Amino acid sequence: MHERYMKRCLELAVLGAGKTSPNPMVGSVIVWNDEIIGEGYTSPYGGPHAEVNAVQSVIAKYGEEHARQMFSESTIYVSLEPCAHFGKTPPCADMIVAMGFKKAVIACLDPFAKVNGLGLQKLKEGGVITEVGVLEEEAKWVNRRFFTKLKEFRPYVILKWAETSDGYFAPLVGQRWISNQASKQLVHKWRSEEDAILVGKRTAEIDNPSLTVREWEGKNPKRVLIDKQLELSDNLAIYDDSAETIIFNALKTDWQGNRKYIELENFDLYLPQQILYQLYLMDIQSIIIEGGKKTLDLFIQAGLWDEARVFVGKEEWAEGMKAPQFVGQLKESILVGSDRLNIYIPNP
Repeated sequence: MHERYMKRCLELAVLGAGKTSPNPMVGSVIVWNDEIIGEGYTSPYGGPHAEVNAVQSVIAKYGEEHARQMFSESTIYVSLEPCAHFGKTPPCADMIVAMGFKKAVIACLDPFAKVNGLGLQKLKEGGVITEVGVLEEEAKWVNRRFFTKLKEFRPYVILKWAETSDGYFAPLVGQRWISNQASKQLVHKWRSEEDAILVGKRTAEIDNPSLTVREWEGKNPKRVLIDKQLELSDNLAIYDDSAETIIFNALKTDWQGNRKYIELENFDLYLPQQILYQLYLMDIQSIIIEGGKKTLDLFIQAGLWDEARVFVGKEEWAEGMKAPQFVGQLKESILVGSDRLNIYIPNP
């Protein structure tokens, strides 16, 4: 029974994708007499957390006095340990105790130093019966970006590309589309869910991508560009006003409107590590590495990736630029129209 309600928490949590960062995505469900009476998920950053939204949904439905009576016989399910500190909002652990909940079931503990175990401790000291570890691995996967940022001191890195059925990434000359329209729309959905998206100089120059969300509803990610000598034209789509653009280079640090130039000393030394650390300092929790091949290879060779999303189209080219090579394990393989999407994670 616990798993069924926690699964609902995880379904709710992902509704916050692309909106809660740098906070985690959390879902919460309140169960009274084997019936869900309240649900909530984390509001956009700075707003109420999942537990508060779940509690408020019950109060709005039944009135505060009746709701509090129900809470004394209810279990609150949360996909991540309730917070124990004052941040943008008061501690959720205190609120759960104050509302008089009988029991709290938690999927996993929060690794953030100001919370880790402290939220659980507050609940216990407040007389709430607690249980931890229900669908723990699934909950960690939902918040893999948040966990990576806290534990690795860098954003969660998603590699993304399309290749032909015979393993080619791009034609030797010009441009050629590999994936279908459904895949293109899915990529725009992904962009809306991540904090940033990165391309190298050559891709910005040849493909002239805008790297914005157009085929989906959602916010544009921050655009990240590698241009060592600042040789790219100001007229490129990546420099329009639709999103902030961060340009890593070897010449200057400057902020001009939507453009943020960041100079890296010893530019070619540990470049992926330098970029990811700078983005971490800017509170960026996740990034899609969009290309091109040289840029993707840079992160693969550094071992700095957490997920690879590879579209395989039906066409065979017989020649061209070979797709990036990497070692990982297949986590999922799904059809997106006529394309196959393979999702890999690094070997343990």
